[in-house]
Amino acid sequence: MSERLLTAGEVADMLAVPVSWVREASRDGRLPHLQLGRYRRYQHTDIQAWLEEQKNGPRRLASTRGTSL
Repeated sequence: MSERLLTAGEVADMLAVPVSWVREASRDGRLPHLQLGRYRRYQHTDIQAWLEEQKNGPRRLASTRGTSL
């Protein structure tokens, strides 16, 4: 791994969101991160890939309710 890891503050600046949102999204597993003991760090390439996924909008699960096969 040759790229420098980012802090929550740097990711927040990159995404133009509060640091608290980055930390919460990381805790919830919504934002890719590396857990280094009690620290969370972020790879720029992972954040870029996550952003690309977000362009497609939220994923919707197919509902089976009310359908009969």
